[in-house]
Amino acid sequence: MCEHHHEHKSNPLIRIGLAIVVFSLAWTMHSTILFLTAYLIAGYDVLLTALKNIIKGQVFDENFLMGLATLGAIGIKEYPEAVMVMILYQIGEYLQHRAVHKSKKSISALMDIRPDYANLENGNKYIKVSPDKVNIGDIILVKTGEKIPLDGIVEEGNASVDTSA
Repeated sequence: MCEHHHEHKSNPLIRIGLAIVVFSLAWTMHSTILFLTAYLIAGYDVLLTALKNIIKGQVFDENFLMGLATLGAIGIKEYPEAVMVMILYQIGEYLQHRAVHKSKKSISALMDIRPDYANLENGNKYIKVSPDKVNIGDIILVKTGEKIPLDGIVEEGNASVDTSA
């Protein structure tokens, strides 16, 4: 994902919504000024990032290409197309950001359910070891409230287990 999206403090949905409102007004009033205003509301960050990247020598990124395409549309006086392309791009970036954020949260949640240790039988006592250190055939002890670190066979005892994970 591009570095420019969602770093700013305002909610991108507010900007997208505002751009859509101004675009709608521009459409009904056939106002070039309003089309350009909607374009800048929707895409100022894309243009700014493209300019910064050009200065850094990173020319052909998605910001540059979006800027080139939409400024080209403005150049041939296709203002509605320029604005809609930028709005749709921003909506796509927002949805992508949300999907990535949700995926990261899901992965973090999965990492939280992974146990950090197993109680490995060592003679007549148990030692805490990484689950990676347990071999097939080793005996582990799972105490009340602990996460089950590995697949296995219950040899002794009984319990209720939350298997939702």
